[in-house]
Amino acid sequence: MIELYTWTTPNGTKASVMLEEIGMPYNVHPVNLGKNDQRTPEFLAINPNGRIPAIIDTEGPGGKPISIFESGAILIYLAEKSGKLMPLDPARRIEAIEWLMFQMAGVGPMFGQLGWFKRNGADNQQAITRYTDETARLAGVLDQRLGAAEYLAGEFSIADIANFTWVGILSFFGLTLDKWANLHRWHQAIAARPAVQRGLKVPAV
Repeated sequence: MIELYTWTTPNGTKASVMLEEIGMPYNVHPVNLGKNDQRTPEFLAINPNGRIPAIIDTEGPGGKPISIFESGAILIYLAEKSGKLMPLDPARRIEAIEWLMFQMAGVGPMFGQLGWFKRNGADNQQAITRYTDETARLAGVLDQRLGAAEYLAGEFSIADIANFTWVGILSFFGLTLDKWANLHRWHQAIAARPAVQRGLKVPAV
């Protein structure tokens, strides 16, 4: 059984979408960021960085419990445990990891910074312009890749889950997917998947 500690954010829903897609049983433990639940000693014992999501696999390696933090590490762990959503072909596998890292190192931090300044730094136009431009550039990189392949690693994988939950918030920044036809097509296809729709509703708050 997977114990999932999460909240309704792009990072948080990566884990729940993944668990729904692979059909692995899990219990949900909401970590209310508005109430600083991520700062409690109980949660910090699971993730010392105080960020969601985090999981505990009660039947980890050797049958022993293991806790895992960082959404990318969680996706890789669950893919390897289930044997799903990680390409078997070595070239495709490294592609999936590349695009997962692209989200972790680029999409997440840059989209996140844009969101912060949109909410809290409206008077800092220089920062808003900087992060809007970088967000649009990263979306363009995804669009270009998806013009050459149906999915980021050629087949639906953890790379798509990781990037999908972040691309879904572009509209909140006034950036419509109509500008990127390939990205729009990909996003619509993933959004239509029943498991994705269930995962996006976790936790139910």
